[in-house]
Amino acid sequence: MANVHVLDHPLIQHKLAILRNKNTSVKEFRELISEISGLMCYEATRNLATQEVDVETPVATAKCRMLAGKKLAIVPILRAGLGMVDSMVDLIPSAKIGHIGLYRDPATHKPVEYYCKLPDDIANRQVYVVDPMLATGGSAIAAIDFLKEHGCRNIIMMNVIGCPEGVKAMQEAHPDVEMYLAAVDEKLNENAYIVPGLGDAGDRIFGTK
Repeated sequence: MANVHVLDHPLIQHKLAILRNKNTSVKEFRELISEISGLMCYEATRNLATQEVDVETPVATAKCRMLAGKKLAIVPILRAGLGMVDSMVDLIPSAKIGHIGLYRDPATHKPVEYYCKLPDDIANRQVYVVDPMLATGGSAIAAIDFLKEHGCRNIIMMNVIGCPEGVKAMQEAHPDVEMYLAAVDEKLNENAYIVPGLGDAGDRIFGTK
């Protein structure tokens, strides 16, 4: 799985264990999703191009590295993906943000689009698509389909938890997209929920049932 990166950093794994706990409060769950996303962003941006610049310090001129090349965009899949955005913007304050609204049909488990708003120059940006869960892969595939229809060719997918079925579906539909996950769980159940997973991420972030 050359394009799949499972991040086993101890801080991520520790926070993920608390995130999974059914007794974790809405407030703490929301904070943990944000913290894990920030740590994942650090890894997912590791290969961004840089260029050498001269910086005048109080003492002398320093040879430094700054970001070069394409500008960045973060595109959460609504609604749960919103929980991953703030910590990423803290690290990349110049990133533009798009939104793709999808919901899973309860009968077919297929994604249904209800909203799509992207920056005008999205095709010229490195795009990070974010959603806490990669279950069937349907929403991720649909979101990336939309982005490619808008001309995007540099796309990275970030999920907190995935499963083999979702990873396989993504690889087959979009083999050019790098995937970053904090964990790949055992399987999907008959209701298309990840096992052991953490339940419904959107409900746990926003306190809804």
